[in-house]
Amino acid sequence: MQAPVKPVKRTIVRAACPHDCPDTCAMQITVENGIAVKVEGAKDHPFTAGTLCTKVARYLERTYSKDRVLFPHKRVGPKGRGEFERISWDEALDTIATKFKAIEAEDPQGILPYDYAGTMGYVQWHSMGRRFFNRLGASRLDRTICSSAGKAGVRITLGGSFGMDPERFDEAKLILVWGSNPIVSNLHLWSRVQEAKRRGAKLIAIDPYRSLTAEKCHEHLALLPGTDAALALGLMHVIIGEGRHDADYVEKYTIGFEALAERVKDYPPHEVAEITGLPAEKIIALAREYAATRPAAIRLNYGLQRHAGGGMAVRNIMCLPALTGDWRHPAGGAVLSTSGFFGMNQTQLERPDLLTRSKCPNPRSVNMSAVGDALLEARPPIRALYVYNSNPVAIAPDSSKVVRGFSREDLFTVVHEQFLTDTCDYADIVLPATTQLEHHDVHTAYGHLYVMANSPAIAPLGESLPNSEVFRRLAARMGFTEDCFRDSDEDVCRQALESPNPNMRGIEWESLKQKGWQRLAVPERFAPFAQGNFGTPSGKCEFYSETAKNMGMDPLPTYIPPRESALSNPELASKYPLALISPPNRHFLNSSFANLPFAIAEAREPSLELHPRDAAARSIRDGDSVCVFNGRGAFTARARVSERAREGVVVALSVWWKKLTADRANANEVTSQALTDIGRGATFYDCLVEVRPQR
Repeated sequence: MQAPVKPVKRTIVRAACPHDCPDTCAMQITVENGIAVKVEGAKDHPFTAGTLCTKVARYLERTYSKDRVLFPHKRVGPKGRGEFERISWDEALDTIATKFKAIEAEDPQGILPYDYAGTMGYVQWHSMGRRFFNRLGASRLDRTICSSAGKAGVRITLGGSFGMDPERFDEAKLILVWGSNPIVSNLHLWSRVQEAKRRGAKLIAIDPYRSLTAEKCHEHLALLPGTDAALALGLMHVIIGEGRHDADYVEKYTIGFEALAERVKDYPPHEVAEITGLPAEKIIALAREYAATRPAAIRLNYGLQRHAGGGMAVRNIMCLPALTGDWRHPAGGAVLSTSGFFGMNQTQLERPDLLTRSKCPNPRSVNMSAVGDALLEARPPIRALYVYNSNPVAIAPDSSKVVRGFSREDLFTVVHEQFLTDTCDYADIVLPATTQLEHHDVHTAYGHLYVMANSPAIAPLGESLPNSEVFRRLAARMGFTEDCFRDSDEDVCRQALESPNPNMRGIEWESLKQKGWQRLAVPERFAPFAQGNFGTPSGKCEFYSETAKNMGMDPLPTYIPPRESALSNPELASKYPLALISPPNRHFLNSSFANLPFAIAEAREPSLELHPRDAAARSIRDGDSVCVFNGRGAFTARARVSERAREGVVVALSVWWKKLTADRANANEVTSQALTDIGRGATFYDCLVEVRPQR
């Protein structure tokens, strides 16, 4: 007799994509008898509109991967070998607590959390972990590796991480895609850009690399890396010098125009051409077209701020819409990030008041972009690391130093992860983490104006736990008795939404969880600066900034050259004449997904794109194995010879896991720990190298 067929119990669960992408997609998870069987974009979400990127569309392959870490483990072999044996949660937590208590007794600054945007959620990233390390008095982490320079530049000019509403890009008449590749990293904005193109808008890409996006624009201006600030000043020279600015908007809603007009006289197009590598006539034509076309929209992204003058570059570009009056229009202006429009209750989430109960109420800050030096040189020394939501051995610059630091026998390292990453290979304890389908969270976005809810679709696999729960259990073992360590994940979601920010009005957890998303309380046709109301001290767009002056910066827009370029450092360029940039590989998301079979099958192997003339000068043929090197290190890649890379620039799409490459190395072998002008950010794209064939 056949067993009775079990009836299928099917449910649909509302979720949000957790990854470091401006789109923060609304998802729907179909669950049958406790197993997730389908992940799709929510069709009712205005920005997601039913579409997910090719990576997240296959999220089930991540959640149910045979390579998931599902149980706690301890190291049994040498650091770097990735040899572990399974242990219980009690043994793992007791080991961590014992180590942390011993360090805390001497100086809790010897403990460093290292975390970033492996998940962007306020529960799994911004709450219980911050509370735990505040109560402990551990070293603070200066989280600078992605966006801090650009955000600082926008803050000086506009007063915060503000910009135009990305949903309005389809109405723009001219779109500058500046240092951005939205086909890869901002897919849902790209659909709106394409709609604008169908309606007759002109698209211009400004990028050293002829990316997938640049190939689909009407025009591509391939400037040299790190020269965006000079290009913006050259555009302002033409716009102001020829009287093409919106005098009414400038008079009413800006400050420092006269001083700016004097400053930009120092940047005539023929001199900017020498800096940027663009023809002067192209600079002039772009300035005139931008000034003549309303509304014009600028989408800039974080690649252009990853060099010595990155913060200033973003500041300069953000001045342009005020000069032309584009802020008057919902479809005009510029956007780097929309994150400043949100107002989550960070104080309630992170509880900085807990520092006063620790043994070190004012701990030092350690910059994550220079973690290699910190692990080797910091005094007092870093004695323990707790890594979550990040993979520093793969993604941090100057990788050989990072590996040397992680290899220290006297360093106790804990990694809470979904997979055995490069960083896990150096861990003493590895803890199993849940995926987004297995926990609660609440999200904002930096590429749209919706708050998002994530509900668990399935029970945690194996013995995996959310970040929040591990910190609750560690807090108990450390003897922390504060009530905040007993808050549930849904309690934290509610606390996050308790905000005095008027944009958050009417957003409550229960209704948000039910619907999955809710737009901020702003007008549908949102032009935030149509009548000024900037977030700056003056309330105006600040061409001249006292804030910048008080930071020790030039109060006016200026050009800060890269540290590593032929013009700024000819001696270094004589040894390493090629500028390297390492933008995202479309099949990975930073180092997430970079271990999954479908992503590796698409990405194939590390590659280096270089211009035919640069290849010919080095006897490099398409398909050759090449070594990319400088004084910091080296990695190998497959040469792809084409004109997608401008002459003098080589492009290594990233970030590959080191242990999954032939030479156990990636592009961060050659990148620098030097920091940006403001924001103390990473300078990944301020990097000179040489390339030789490997035959």
